[in-house]
Amino acid sequence: MDETRPSAQLLLSAYAQGIFPMAHPEQEGRIYWYAPDPRAILPLDGLRISRRFRQTLRKKPFEIRFNTDFEGVIEACAEPRPGQPQTWISEGIKEVYTELHRLGFAHCVEAWEGDRLVGGLYGVALAGLFAGESMFHRATDASKICLVHLVERLNARGFSLLDVQFQTSHLERLGVIEISREAYEARLVEALKLECSFA
Repeated sequence: MDETRPSAQLLLSAYAQGIFPMAHPEQEGRIYWYAPDPRAILPLDGLRISRRFRQTLRKKPFEIRFNTDFEGVIEACAEPRPGQPQTWISEGIKEVYTELHRLGFAHCVEAWEGDRLVGGLYGVALAGLFAGESMFHRATDASKICLVHLVERLNARGFSLLDVQFQTSHLERLGVIEISREAYEARLVEALKLECSFA
């Protein structure tokens, strides 16, 4: 088995068990598998929008699209960030998620400013689960606005679980909470019983 590029089938099986992959940049992109405890999720009725950000949303500063440039989004997410010269999004990760996109399981939300992609996020939809993988922005608030549109779509399509994997101070301000692995797995079981379509 290629330790730098899992198969699409293996990836879907892992998500159904609450496990996700990350590549280790210092080990030539070797894949490691994670099921953190606690696990970070964004309750679909718990997104926090500040007064200032609500004003930004009303202005509609970007055109929001779904699934029109998946490769552009994942490439942008893989770019090194300040203080992080390396990334867990390896070539193997990009390849398998792009395959999942072609198969209808991986999706993206994009923020456009004219013909320029200025923000986005991507993840995997499986039954009533959406597993958020990464996001990026090249303009202020672009990724946050994509998250708002993601939550709106998941609610409209009947999803029950938005997994964001790890907590950060930024995500906490948006309403992300941590739950035990046991509680996450219980929610996952219920989410996998649903019949939802992201597209």
